Amino acid sequence: MTPAAWFRRGLAAIDGALALIVVLLMVQMWLLTATLNAYLAGRTEVLWPGAVFSGVCLGGCGGLCLLVVRMERRSRRLSEPS
Repeated sequence: MTPAAWFRRGLAAIDGALALIVVLLMVQMWLLTATLNAYLAGRTEVLWPGAVFSGVCLGGCGGLCLLVVRMERRSRRLSEPS
């Protein structure tokens, strides 16, 4: 595979990962709003599940950010002239 093809493939992977990060952050903001609303209404049983799922979203975003950084470094390294 040519370096230009690797570069395009890397950019496509980065775009997809960034789109997933945006979706995960939107879900996390919705979860925060719903959990806070339920807590203020007196339903304290939603706090721990909300916190756990928020942590899962945070871990997913962190993993995707690492993927983006690695793919960006790899695509730059492969696209540089030797």
